Amino acid sequence: MESTDVPKLANGYRFQWEPAQNSHVLLYPEGMKVLSESAAAIIELINGTDTIEQIVATLEKKFPEADLRQDVIDFMTTSCAEGWLNV
Repeated sequence: MESTDVPKLANGYRFQWEPAQNSHVLLYPEGMKVLSESAAAIIELINGTDTIEQIVATLEKKFPEADLRQDVIDFMTTSCAEGWLNV
């Protein structure tokens, strides 16, 4: 995975707030994945046009005390392996 890759939600996946779960979720035909706050913060920035580098920069502006680059890359790598994201 490269910092210039542009992540997208995989076909059939939808990101939304789920009041019954009191959290953000990924909905897909077979079910639902409840997301942590950090996962939701990353996924809400995935718009199909911004690169991983741009997403990291946006998150680091929101959380300047944290070095988030490797965490974001690790999350996206895992999410691709799980089939949630495509790059």
